[in-house]
Order: sequence, then C-alpha cells, then structure tokens
Amino acid sequence: MNQLKSAILLATLTALLLWAGQALGGQGGFVLALMVAGAMNFGAYWWSDKIVLRMYGAQAVTEAQAPELWAIVRQLAQRAKLPMPSVYVIPEDAPNAFATGRNPENAAVAVTAGLVRMLERDELAGVIAHELSHVKHRDTLVMTIAAALAGALSFLANMAMWSSLFGGGLGNDDEEGGAHPIAGLLGILVAPIAASLIQMAISRSREFMADERGAALTQNPLALARALGKLESWKARVPMHAGSPATAHLFIVNPFSASGLANLFSTHPSTQERIKRLQALAHGGWAAAV
Repeated sequence: MNQLKSAILLATLTALLLWAGQALGGQGGFVLALMVAGAMNFGAYWWSDKIVLRMYGAQAVTEAQAPELWAIVRQLAQRAKLPMPSVYVIPEDAPNAFATGRNPENAAVAVTAGLVRMLERDELAGVIAHELSHVKHRDTLVMTIAAALAGALSFLANMAMWSSLFGGGLGNDDEEGGAHPIAGLLGILVAPIAASLIQMAISRSREFMADERGAALTQNPLALARALGKLESWKARVPMHAGSPATAHLFIVNPFSASGLANLFSTHPSTQERIKRLQALAHGGWAAAV
C-alpha cells in the first residue's frame, strides 16, 4: 500500500510541475517545465550520490580502517541479499546516517563518526539495517527524484516571480495557449508549497517502511527503537554543521527539523511514533518483508 501511495504522490508531483509550467507560461512554460524536470532528474539519477557525499565531506573507509562497521554492513547486506555497498564515515559529531545511490549495485551507506561512537553494536546494526532497507527497495532513488521535481517547481516559481517584477513573463496572454494571470499567480504561490508537502509525504511513508524492514532484517526492533531515541535526544545538543535542509529526507533522523507547527514541513514522521511502532512490533511480532 505504501509503495502505491508513493507512486501516486510522485505522479501527482509530476502533474503539479507540468500544471505550474502551463499556468506560469502557457505552452512555452509547459515545455520549459518538461525540460527542467528532465534535466534535474537526469542529474539526480546519475550524480546525486556523489554530490551529497561530497557535500557532507564523507570519506570512504576500508575494512582495515573500520573493521566493526564493515562487518555489520557486510553481514546485513548478505542477509538482505544485497551487493556490498560502499561504506563512508562523515566527520560529524552529530549521530546520524543515510544511504544513497541509484540502485543496489551503486549504493553507499554513510554514517557519522558520532553515530559509531555513541551507539551500541546492536543499535548500530539497527540503523544500518534501516538504511539497507532503503537501498533494497530503491527508496533513495524515489526520494531523490521527488526532491528534484520539488526543486524544479521552486525554480519555475522563482523565475515567474522575478519575471513579473520586471514586467516580463514566461508566456504571453495574447498568444494561443498563453498563461492566465490568476493561474500564474496560483502557480507562484501554491505549487512550491504543495510540492514540498508531497515530497515530505513520500519521505515519511518510506521511513515507516524502512523501520519495519530494518527490524525484520535484524530481528531486533527494540535495538532500532533505542537508537532512534538516542539520535532524537542528541539532535538538539549536537547539531549537524555541514549540508543542507534539502537533503534532510536522506537521513534516518532529520538533522534540521524544528518543533511545533514546523513539524508540518518535516520530511520525517515523529520519532516518538516510530519508536512506538517498533515497540509494538517487538511485542506483537511482524510480517514485514525484508
């Protein structure tokens, strides 16, 4: 059901992008929206993993450099029937982790130095299992495409806003298929917000799925629950210094999220809700497929 939900949300996001292009610039805006979406998705598919790893200063580590971390990743990858991913360590004290890569054959798992230092072995295994679940089910690709489409919408809206300030436009109202002023205004104001909400809904649903599958992979949902509790507790005390909120959806716990009303725009579900679900799995069993 969550896979279907994500597919529907991605289709809605794509349709929203094309509608915004049409609204902002008529036929020319529609064509521009197609071109922007194509270019951003092409770049996201081939180079997003390298870009995000470089953004966080992630350093590839060998088995000799990090034997325990390598052993955990290798054991869980074998259990999940995945190729051994590349292993990276991010020089950050904030405990966190993410997986990236367009497919399981080109995947990477990155953990912060703080995560390795602060978690017990079974808790670290729970986090790695969560990330490998994202790899196995190609969540990283889906979420990266969603981020690219949302970015394309924001790009088009910004173009339209600046163009209107200087008396121009992406299209001409007098031409056939030109943009309607009211539709263009809605495109500028509504489309980027709607795109962000859809992107966040995709990310949230897949975090719940990765928690369940990661718990099934380790057969220890309480270890992942404890790890999530520690990460949430340390998040405010040891903030992430590098990176950008645009990549928040990649991490197991959002390192940039706020509290209160701002949680509406969080890429992750409530950590407390995730912990509660994992505890329920531990006491009631589960049938989640790894």
